[in-house]
Amino acid sequence: MDNLSALWAALPAIGGGVLVTLALTVGGALLALIVAVVLGLSVRAENIVIRGTSRVIIEFFRGTSLVVQLFFLFFVLPQLGVSISPIACGILGLGLNYGAYGAEVIRGSINSVPTGQWEATTALSMTPAHRMRRVIFPQAWALMIPSLTNLLIQLLKGTAIVGFITLIDLTVALDRLRIQTDTFFYGVVGMVLYFVIAYALTLVMNALEVRAKHKLGRGESLAETLRFRSPVTRGETAA
Repeated sequence: MDNLSALWAALPAIGGGVLVTLALTVGGALLALIVAVVLGLSVRAENIVIRGTSRVIIEFFRGTSLVVQLFFLFFVLPQLGVSISPIACGILGLGLNYGAYGAEVIRGSINSVPTGQWEATTALSMTPAHRMRRVIFPQAWALMIPSLTNLLIQLLKGTAIVGFITLIDLTVALDRLRIQTDTFFYGVVGMVLYFVIAYALTLVMNALEVRAKHKLGRGESLAETLRFRSPVTRGETAA
């Protein structure tokens, strides 16, 4: 069987692997964002117990291997009476691990908001929650998206290790293709598929960044950006 024939025969398995990889990526990313926001805000809390606990959690998940974390969730927890399905285990492990990294992105972005913005909210007598929700976080959100995009791509590539918890993701499906084809063909197909997924995710995140900046009055709207027209310079009118 030649390479193309083997690829055609393996398409259903590869398609299933892509769906598993996408489910892990999207689910893990959503959980990671929630974890990152909670920990990123908690690590800035005035209460030393909340701040210290958050810091310990962040450093624990950043300082231990994702492989070890998945192993614990899938193989150790059932011995303690807690069973988790493979897909839920993968999402939980990825979400906790990358959420810890994301927490530092959240914290750093919030700290990067200009001091004048903080002073303005104080002058307006805003409550801490109102200040964060209406003024600080929207500006920090626009700043953090590029770093979150990098973490999202890293998370996508991190899904490649879930084969040992019995999930048939894209990497496992491609590995089966390798048995029927040569290594070069397998490698090219694998790189192309992961690149396409990663680039699609990058485009989505870029769209979120454009929208976030536009809402702050910094740049064009998403609809204007998608027109692919030349930027309007001073003294010119839009076509």
